[in-house]
Amino acid sequence: MVVSIWTGVLMGFVPEIVRHIQEGHPAQPIIVRIHGTVFVTWLCLLTAQVLLIRSKRLDLHRRLGVAGAYLYPAVVVLGLTASVIVDRHYFGTPDFDPGFLSIQLADMLSFAVLAGAALGFRKTPSAHKRFMLLATIFICDAGFGRWWGDGLIGLLGHNYGGLLAALYLGDILLVAVLGAYDLITRGRLHPAYVLGASFGIGCELIAVWLYVSPWWKTASTAILSL
Repeated sequence: MVVSIWTGVLMGFVPEIVRHIQEGHPAQPIIVRIHGTVFVTWLCLLTAQVLLIRSKRLDLHRRLGVAGAYLYPAVVVLGLTASVIVDRHYFGTPDFDPGFLSIQLADMLSFAVLAGAALGFRKTPSAHKRFMLLATIFICDAGFGRWWGDGLIGLLGHNYGGLLAALYLGDILLVAVLGAYDLITRGRLHPAYVLGASFGIGCELIAVWLYVSPWWKTASTAILSL
């Protein structure tokens, strides 16, 4: 699961970063670079924690988990801040897309709730690891979307279904794999998986519905104008 998350993120962002440099575009706002650094740090922390569990170093896993508890609010705050600043940066330009605010808010809400649940259930390993994986999956949609989003919209159209696939197919596939793992190894879905997956997918379905709703564009423009 961790390898799949890294694959989606790297395939989505690395070509864009390389193209940005090669074409001589201005540097991204400092908040975007800080947000990106914190996001990558979270992925590195998740990877380290998984490796520590596999090597049965539970003592180091618990100690490093303290760093995760401090990093968790930073991911949320910087994610929200970077989203608003970047959205406002494009205000009044052809690239201004205020409706996309629903996607950004849904990502942060899913992560905040599920990562919080993971910390709350840290003494219940089966629930803890599912909540933590789901929390991370639901903030990796930007990587997958950059990787294959344009192709899926071209294939399915710029409608609810096409946008849902373009934005969230990667998340949905990873969540499905996690559910299949439960069914194969346990014979049933773990309650933490059911709750976490339902919440995250529900946020995504609502986010895309808002994105394609004309009234939301007006509302999000007003929000970003505050």
